[in-house]
Amino acid sequence: MGAKSMKAETTNRCGVSDISEIYEVINNAAQIYRGVIPSDQWKTPYMSWEELEKEISDGVIFYGYWEEGALLGVMGIQDVGDVTLIRHAYVHREFQRLGVGGRLLKTLMKKTNKPVLIGTWRDAVWAIKFYEKHGFQIVSQIEKDRLLRKYWDISDRQIETSVVLAGSL
Repeated sequence: MGAKSMKAETTNRCGVSDISEIYEVINNAAQIYRGVIPSDQWKTPYMSWEELEKEISDGVIFYGYWEEGALLGVMGIQDVGDVTLIRHAYVHREFQRLGVGGRLLKTLMKKTNKPVLIGTWRDAVWAIKFYEKHGFQIVSQIEKDRLLRKYWDISDRQIETSVVLAGSL
């Protein structure tokens, strides 16, 4: 684990030395999607090491929430032109629904002055409710398709089975 503050709880930008822990948190937390998202979109691991490295090289900056030195959750932020995307928000299954995601989102929202977009699976009702609780709103189907094609690099099948939420500063 990378060097972190001596405080019991901290939210910081992840470093290169944290990539293994990011990988573990993502793939642990993503188990919640098994049986919920379309089976043709599920894979093991949910995010491969190569995919994670590609996301980072494409500009996703991960922030992590640590407690007692353990990484409990991660959330990425990516500037893409005139918007900021919140990407890959995951909290270890043992620590979900304890405010970790909210703390990470609050931290990332302070890092941008652009409109913020979030994409997630349409059937991930808990994720949609989380973002709505934090002031985001689902955009229309037509707008969703346009935004996903413009700002994300995902398959047509993922576009078909996803939603986009927009937030204002």
